[in-house]
Amino acid sequence: MKRFHVHLHVDDLTRNIHFYSRLFAAQPARVEGDYAKWMLEDPPVNFAISTRGNQPGVDHLGFQTDDAEELATLKARAQAADMALLDEGTTTCCYARSEKHWVTDPQGIAWEHFHTLGNIPVFHEAAPAATPADTPVCCAPSSRSCCN
Repeated sequence: MKRFHVHLHVDDLTRNIHFYSRLFAAQPARVEGDYAKWMLEDPPVNFAISTRGNQPGVDHLGFQTDDAEELATLKARAQAADMALLDEGTTTCCYARSEKHWVTDPQGIAWEHFHTLGNIPVFHEAAPAATPADTPVCCAPSSRSCCN
């Protein structure tokens, strides 16, 4: 099953957690000092908010997959859409380790396709001995933010 993903930047995490918890009639599945995520079932949505952006609003959209095969299918579709694909491979971001790639639509909206492999205790793990050019993106290509 694929799950739609939306990530918003917010200016006040506590206020927005309160608002979205009431809107969704559910508490977040994960809360950190700069991040909250709801894993909604009806409809299936991975809805994330964070304070790690430049300005409030939509950061990126995407699809979360349950397995590597679904992710490969989404990757093939993105390539068929004739869009430039940024393949991050296995990376860490938003308190999770994931396999992911990105495409940007004609309007400039970043789309993230990912398969979460597990949780991590930090927002992002730095790659050991990485040079700036080798540093993982861990974020939407256009806005340089993130989140699963």
